[in-house]
Amino acid sequence: MSKVALGVAGTGMAVAVAAVIIGPRVSEWYDGRHQEHASYATGSEAKADRRSIPTWLPDNASSVHYLMSTTGDDRLLRATLPEGRLPAGCTTGLPGKGAHPVPESLKAGWFPEGVATKVSGTCGHYNVTLTGNQLYAWQDGAAVQAALRAERPAKH
Repeated sequence: MSKVALGVAGTGMAVAVAAVIIGPRVSEWYDGRHQEHASYATGSEAKADRRSIPTWLPDNASSVHYLMSTTGDDRLLRATLPEGRLPAGCTTGLPGKGAHPVPESLKAGWFPEGVATKVSGTCGHYNVTLTGNQLYAWQDGAAVQAALRAERPAKH
């Protein structure tokens, strides 16, 4: 009986150790498989390749980095703007609404932590921060869905 108990305990320990070692990697894989990352030389190249790139991104933007969730509307975008100002159609400040958070599900080395505290304005459903000529933009899927629901007329 003690050999059986020892075998069960040993197996349990092996499973526990494997879970500690492999668990975080499985979690990273699972989270990452619902994301798509792309880099482009220009804004026009990005928009030609991917329909989900916002139309307000200038064609002459360079060093475009884009990360999106494939299971919702969460997005991160970074681009260099040669003019160093917000694109046409964007507004400075947050007229009538607060900043939405940077999606926690998306992480990229090219997108700085704490950027949401420096919101410069909005471009479509994106909040944006402009630092010099570097544009950082993010879209929170839950905020987008809430805004779309609010825009639809109520059915009676």
